Amino acid sequence: MRQLYPPINPNKTLTLPVDDVHVLCVEESGDPRGVPVVYLHGGPGAGSNPYQRRLFNPEHYRIVVFDQRGCGQSTPHAALRDNTTDHLIADMERIRTALEIDRWVVSGGSWGATLALAYAQAFPDRVLGLIVRGIFLSTQAELDWLYGGGAGRIFPDHWAEFCAPIPDNERDDLLHAYHRRLTGSNELQRMKAAKAWALWETHLATLLPNPRANEGEVDVHQALSIARIEADYFVNHSYLKEGQLLAGMSALADIPGYIVHGRYDMVCPLEQAWKLHQAWPLSDLCIVPGAGHSASEPGITSALLRCGDAMLRRI
Repeated sequence: MRQLYPPINPNKTLTLPVDDVHVLCVEESGDPRGVPVVYLHGGPGAGSNPYQRRLFNPEHYRIVVFDQRGCGQSTPHAALRDNTTDHLIADMERIRTALEIDRWVVSGGSWGATLALAYAQAFPDRVLGLIVRGIFLSTQAELDWLYGGGAGRIFPDHWAEFCAPIPDNERDDLLHAYHRRLTGSNELQRMKAAKAWALWETHLATLLPNPRANEGEVDVHQALSIARIEADYFVNHSYLKEGQLLAGMSALADIPGYIVHGRYDMVCPLEQAWKLHQAWPLSDLCIVPGAGHSASEPGITSALLRCGDAMLRRI
């Protein structure tokens, strides 16, 4: 198994105002003359993590990582105003322009893969290649799986915990019930809902149980941004039309890409990665045995590192 590249510090950190509400935190590391790559974190609302810099060879890549609107070190925290997929795509163009990058490799996992595909379809001439993991296309079937009881058939105990904050008469539509609480004025309800939401996803994220989730441990500050922003995006179908990303794959016909997906991903079942691969002639699909959804699982990490090296040879 490949291991992450050694820890590195950013070469520079940029504070980038993108409108009259949002200010983004952008970090750049690796070789300033290397192949530019931007990594898109998941969620939406999860924020970036230092390990994401370590997925790419710092001697060959110019690595850009940023916190999307409302999360991480970007401000304001957990903000929903002017926070849509189109806003995030526009933010990526602002970052690219500010860093004087002509074209870059675009990489991301889970929601980050969703955003990577949406950006590439909007600006294919700015994309050298794509490395995406844990494919989420934000279709109704995927939302029904995660929040409508599909995954609950595999994890009935954790599903019961997820349902617990919601009264019986609202459980026929948990997504909207959570959204009402996460966007409401009752702070205690917001925090309780955010914690339950984050724990549900954490329980599903890895093939082997996560001890922190089993002990009910969550970062409440991060949980609020994840839960609020995810719920808002998902009640709005991620601000995408149903089936939009698969329908738009012709825009990526000439762009090479790598798809990494865990065989036993319970957050984003493998079916969507398979469909994406079928619609994308220049993609390579790596199905990782013995892995779930999280990029931190050894098989997923190793596959992403190999794809990063392969992309350098391919472009």
